[in-house]
Order: sequence, then structure tokens, then C-alpha cells
Amino acid sequence: MITRETLQHLPEGVSAPSYDLKDIKPGILHFGVGNFFRAHEAYYIDKILGLPGQHQWGIVGVGLTSGERSKKKADDFKSQNCLFSLTETAPSGDSKRSVIGALTDYILAPEKPDAVLDLLSDPSIRIVSMTITEGGYNINEHTGDFDLENADVQRDLANPETPSTIFGYVVEGLRRRRDAGNRAFTIMSCDNLRHNGNVARKAFLGFARARDPELASWIEANATFPNAMVDRITPTVSPAIAERLNRESGLDDLLPLVAEDFTQWVIEDEFADGRPALEKAGVQMVDDVTDYEFMKIRMLNASHIFLAFSGLLLGYDHIDESINDPDLRKLVEAYLDTDVIPTLKAAPGEDLEKYKESVISRFSNPAMADQNLRIGSDGQSKVQVFWTATIQNLLKGKLPIDRVAYGLAAYLEMLRGKNEKGDSFDPIEPTFTEESWKIARSDDFSAGFDLPAFDGWRKLNHEELDKKVIELRHIIREKGVKAALPN
Repeated sequence: MITRETLQHLPEGVSAPSYDLKDIKPGILHFGVGNFFRAHEAYYIDKILGLPGQHQWGIVGVGLTSGERSKKKADDFKSQNCLFSLTETAPSGDSKRSVIGALTDYILAPEKPDAVLDLLSDPSIRIVSMTITEGGYNINEHTGDFDLENADVQRDLANPETPSTIFGYVVEGLRRRRDAGNRAFTIMSCDNLRHNGNVARKAFLGFARARDPELASWIEANATFPNAMVDRITPTVSPAIAERLNRESGLDDLLPLVAEDFTQWVIEDEFADGRPALEKAGVQMVDDVTDYEFMKIRMLNASHIFLAFSGLLLGYDHIDESINDPDLRKLVEAYLDTDVIPTLKAAPGEDLEKYKESVISRFSNPAMADQNLRIGSDGQSKVQVFWTATIQNLLKGKLPIDRVAYGLAAYLEMLRGKNEKGDSFDPIEPTFTEESWKIARSDDFSAGFDLPAFDGWRKLNHEELDKKVIELRHIIREKGVKAALPN
């Protein structure tokens, strides 16, 4: 195992933290210690902790779930002094390995709720960050408001001093800070959401208002919720991948991690009580993340699902297989060059052509082994978020719609769960109802237009687009994906 003692004898080629772990004090509490957090926020903080005057920004990780898997994860962190190895691998195959020491402790909240609340009310904790997934903010998709009907939320509202949800913990921590005359902390979302800080604000203030309107007003006036754009491909580590990572590094790590060599973090400089020297670790501190978000969503994310839907239909398992298919690569490049870039504003300091080349290169990285099924999951939400602006621009400008029509046809055909080789797979659509699946599996090729994925352009003239989608669905089913690809 990796421990503080074994840091003195790491294998050749594995770098240790550049600072003395004994000097690090916690200043950040993080909910949701998953792979992305470890390869992203913890990676950046690890770089910062080695700088002069930054030792007070260590991270305490908090897990919110119970059960055997959660307990094992907590035990593994504890047994390794919260250390873990990160392998960063470029598309060329070149790798760099390091041990990350940014985590000072790991707490399983169901086992030690008082310890979590004590930290949240401790003035030394100045940032509370989170990676709780896009769906973890408990926003009702129909009303757009915080869902007060959620059973766990109702339980926390009835028992505010013994919380179980992140909303209950954070709001109770802020209540204790207010009552003690201490400053509020920054609430920093690191989830892959557009304007994730605004989403977090809506969620936490929604809970706080239902608990105590005066407390909610204090939080609104004193806490901050910076928006951020986060980006790094960090795949799941299976037992087989973990074994390979340890074999290649020479480590015996219970928690090995692999990520691409690319990473980006753009965050609005809005912190309630100070912050680490993020800019010295390569974080882009800005006034507004909007242009960066649009660039990532309309180029990287939109291309990702193009490849995933098409790859699933062709029988490919991984994204790198999809992008290395010359026909799919040509499709993605044409989509970006013709349909996206001409109507996209470059973020400050960014070159759209270079960003496109970076996207293509990143997708081709075989070391990520990123699954088409994972990238194509929750397509209903992703189509709305990633493709809507481009489709709207094409329809309004009366521009060619062949590529987006193909993408929509591929999405609807993918929902049938069968590739052109005849093999079956299980599409993942967490928001689908029984009626949604009935629509998706209908042999009426126009039925799919009733799905919410198509809501973004209903007010525009989409008759030609619909006709083309139906035509391409017929071609995919009768002649295969390649026959349906636009020229």
C-alpha cells in the first residue's frame, strides 16, 4: 500500500508530493470523492500545496452513502493515509505517474455525522466543494425548482440538526457559522453542468428557504456560488485496469487512478472567504465562464455523443474505436467545421480550430477506454444540452441540416438497443418513463419526435428536419449506419 512511510521509497518514475504532509491543514471540505474529483480538483490542489503560504488548503473528503462499497472505499482511503496514485496518459501512450497527497482525511458521513458538522462549522474550512453528479442537485426537471417532495429532503427538513443529505449538512453547517458569528464559506460545484454554481445556488437556497427563510437570506448575502467549467476524461478503473496500473507503476495502490494528460478548470473568481492560489496551478480565473461552457458543450460534448450513438450502432465498445473509424471522424470534423464553429464565439484566449484538434486527439486516446455506452447514457438530456443551440442556428439560418438529422436519427435508433451486427445492449436513460420507452421502441419513425430531447426547436420550422430524420432512420435500419452518413 501507499502510506506516508512508503513515500520515501517509491518506485522509479513515480513522483511524491512536493511538500511535507505533516504541514498540511484542511481548508476545503469535498462531498463526493470519485475518480473525477481525484484527477481534477485534488490534482490541482496537490500542485498548489507545494507553493509557499498554501499549506492551509488541504482537502477533507466526505462520502454520503452507506453500504459495503462505501465502507470499503473509506477503509481503503484510511489505510493509505488518503494517498493515491494518478497515471496521466497522452494519446501517444506516454505516461506520467505521481502520488497525490491533497486529501488530509476521509469521513463516511453516515458513520460520523457529527465530525462532518464540526468541520462545516469550523472557520478554517473556507470552501465546500462537490462532485455529486449532474442529477445530484435535486432539481425538478418539470418545474426547474428544488424538489421539496424528495423523501430524504423532507426527512432533513423535519430533523435539521441531524442531516443526511448534502443540502442538510451544508445548510446546518452554515446555520452554526452564522450563530457563532463566523463567515460563510464558498459553495463550489465541480460537476459537469452549465452554470453549475447557479444550479448549486438554486438547490441550497431552495432547501434553506424551506427550513428557515431568515437563514436563507443570510446564506444568499454571505455565501458565494462560483460557476465553473471542468474538463478531464477520467474513466472507470476496473479491477483489471487497477492491476495493470499497479504493474506498470510498481506500486501496490488500493486506489489507482488513470486520466488523460489534458485538464482544464475555468472558474469565476467569486469566493466568500479567500481561496487557494488556483491560477498558479493553471486554473483559469475569469469573470464569466459562459463562453468557455458553450465552447466545451457545442464542440467536445456534442461530438462525444455523435461518436457514442454511431459507435453503439456499429458495434464499437469504446470512443477511441469510434473516432478512429475514418467515416465517423470525417463526420465529426465536418460537423464542427461547418455546423458549429461558424456560429460559435471563441472564449478569451482560445482558438476554436486548435480546440477542435485537441478534441479529436483526446477522443483517440486508447488508454482512456471510455465506453460508448457510458458517453451515450442519458441521451435525452445530453441531446437537449449539447445539440440544441446548433440545431436552432441551422434552422433559423435555413442552413444544411444533414449532419444533425443523422445525429438525431442515430440517437433514436440507438434507443432500440441493437447494433447493426444484431447484438443487443441496454441504453441508459434515467429520466425515461414507461411511456418514453414505448415511444422510443415504436416502429412509427415519427413517434420519437414526442420525446423531450426534441423540445429545444419545437417553436421553429422543423418540418424538413423531421422528414430527413425519418428518411435516415429507414436507411440505418435497412442499409446500415455507413449508408446514412452525410457526404
